[in-house]
Amino acid sequence: MDIYHITCDLLPGVAAHDFASAVDAWLGHLRREGAIHGWRLTRRKLGLSSLDLGDFHIMIETRDLAQLDNAFAVAARNDQPAASLHAAVYGKVANLGFALYRDFPDRL
Repeated sequence: MDIYHITCDLLPGVAAHDFASAVDAWLGHLRREGAIHGWRLTRRKLGLSSLDLGDFHIMIETRDLAQLDNAFAVAARNDQPAASLHAAVYGKVANLGFALYRDFPDRL
């Protein structure tokens, strides 16, 4: 399993629940399309984190890099509803950070 991590803050004036609803709509769409295996949205608690990490953390699980590549392809398409769903999330965030991790040790 590969896990794509996204950290971010919200733009001023964006309500946390509106952001959560947009993430649910976008990543739910990707899951229904078979472009991701699963996902999770978390929020920093008690202000505990490194300074460079955002208030929100999204973890997107894919079976392998091919599935992740497919998720990026869906995000890059300019068709509906993908374009609107992606824009609804991306338009609410600032200070984006990204990382890609994998299960370890590798399964044989």
